[in-house]
Amino acid sequence: MGKYSVQALLLALVSFLLLILLSPCIPQPQQYHNFADNRNFFGISNALNVLSNFPFMVIGLIGLVLCNRRNYFNISLQGELWGWRCFYAGVTSVAFGSSYYHLHPDDARLLWDRIPMTVAFASLMAILIIERIDVRKGTYAIVALIMMGIISNLYWRFFGDIRLYVLAQSSSCIAIPLMATFLPPMYTHSTYWLWASGFYLLAMLQEGADRVIYVSTFHIVSGHTLKHLSAAMVPVILTLMLAKRSVYLGKLLHANSTEHEKHLSA
Repeated sequence: MGKYSVQALLLALVSFLLLILLSPCIPQPQQYHNFADNRNFFGISNALNVLSNFPFMVIGLIGLVLCNRRNYFNISLQGELWGWRCFYAGVTSVAFGSSYYHLHPDDARLLWDRIPMTVAFASLMAILIIERIDVRKGTYAIVALIMMGIISNLYWRFFGDIRLYVLAQSSSCIAIPLMATFLPPMYTHSTYWLWASGFYLLAMLQEGADRVIYVSTFHIVSGHTLKHLSAAMVPVILTLMLAKRSVYLGKLLHANSTEHEKHLSA
């Protein structure tokens, strides 16, 4: 798509965000906590929804370790490296936060489920800004976007209004595939971003069909359990991308030159 198509999509994104902000207060629906599969195994409440978070811990820890092995991941910019570290820290924390929530689902525990996810999504947005828009602004955006995400969760918890959380999550889910699709990449294998986005969309569909899937599989597995497994594929795919990709040299030289010029003029 051309320049004007991208602008039209961004305009649609802004319009959607304004619609959320101008809408009335939205409380957290309490039926959200009523998951289809509440079976207990080995003394674990809601066992499959708890245990299906284990892949997040595995891939999160692997990513954190490999971020410190620069010969394995092709990460060329320092700010980008910190973005990926924050992403994998968020993914690892999802395993603990989501497990804690699903042991006894309620609003208080849901906060600890959502914050790590918000950190992971905010980190991915900052990474794409670093890689495809501006290195310096993207590096600053790591902290700014993560803090905005955490604040949106705290606002919901203390004021009972999920609009800011919906805004933060919707912004990430829309902006990440848009940037991955329409902005020129610095690295090869950029289509992995779209595969990751596809798995997250699948996870959202499975979450919405939680009870339908549970009944359709004769109470073997619920949609929410499958949602966890599909969502865990996002960091798996992005980890494979980091291992396989290579830098477009001209892009890297331009990014480093631009950053150096900005540093000298500051």
